[in-house]
Amino acid sequence: MTPFRRRAVLRRVKDITLSTTLSLALLNGSVLLQSCGNNRRDEEAERTETRFDRGVRTYITETQPGTFKITDEVPVSPDKAGAIVNYADGHRDTLSVAAAKRLVESDESTRSYLNNPGAYQNQPHHSGLSSALLWGGLGYMLGRSTAPQYRDDAQQYGAGVYANRGVYERSSQVRESVRSSRVVSTSRPSGGRSGFFGRGRSGGFSS
Repeated sequence: MTPFRRRAVLRRVKDITLSTTLSLALLNGSVLLQSCGNNRRDEEAERTETRFDRGVRTYITETQPGTFKITDEVPVSPDKAGAIVNYADGHRDTLSVAAAKRLVESDESTRSYLNNPGAYQNQPHHSGLSSALLWGGLGYMLGRSTAPQYRDDAQQYGAGVYANRGVYERSSQVRESVRSSRVVSTSRPSGGRSGFFGRGRSGGFSS
């Protein structure tokens, strides 16, 4: 190989090496910037928490196998909220809010509402325990919407889970007390500002 061709080949190899090095540097820089951007978004992501300043204890009776009715509801502090269930065979269960929520989330008839309340309209009424938990006053603490647009659902399905009209109307103030005490707060994991997103207050009929 002549000296001229050797120099040309060496120059070409050098150019290719330089080009590859620059490309890798640019690529690594892009990945680094993207990683930093993702980390920054993760740090700035807000966490939402829901709490209730008032609670309810719901008394439920199995009037016949598989049919459950609310016989009473009383206001309590949030830490004492839950349900007391009397079964047809004579035994009794006490459900915490967490246990009641797991039951409502596992039953198909009530889980569908929690996943998509807007699509639940005109669904058939169910008389199971999960329905009594969801459509009574305790339902707000289990994930039932407090938004005004779902008040028709609350009236349609709520009245059906109470033992009679008198119990339903007597419990109206307890239900409203729980619904209006809902507070949603947001906070930043990185220690940034936090504050109340707003209370779940709304006008109109609620159950």
